[in-house]
Amino acid sequence: MRDGKPYSPASVSEFEVLAEAPGACRRLKIAGFMLIVVTNQPEVARGMLKIQALESMHRVLQAQVPLDDIRICTHDDGHECACRKPKPGLLVEAARDLGIDLRRSFMVGDRWKDIDAGFAAGCRTIFIDRGYVESLRAAPDHHVRSLDEAVEYILCQG
Repeated sequence: MRDGKPYSPASVSEFEVLAEAPGACRRLKIAGFMLIVVTNQPEVARGMLKIQALESMHRVLQAQVPLDDIRICTHDDGHECACRKPKPGLLVEAARDLGIDLRRSFMVGDRWKDIDAGFAAGCRTIFIDRGYVESLRAAPDHHVRSLDEAVEYILCQG
């Protein structure tokens, strides 16, 4: 984070998995949830991040967290693609490919684009407030301070 705004790591050495993520995600997997990461990575289009480095980061993530898939948009804002959040393209594509009912799904994120993409796809939305200096555009269905809190909420929804 710089000046209250989140930034992606530029290399594998800068990448770290949040300490709560492996355990929290294991709880969801045990409960029968599929776990899909959808991520904007415009640094690839901007030439600031090599796709090989991004793939290495994702291998580190998948080694620690029981994910079913990772969907990536490597486009920049100006590309007007359907996959870049806040558009729902990555969510809709994952749902189609993996047989997911988006109306029964949760989009958990820490940026306004995550919440807007979740709404656009028809998901229930959970905002993790990490104290970034940016405002939400739409009110999420639920507001939490950690991934553990998000998981608790999801598991209580039955």
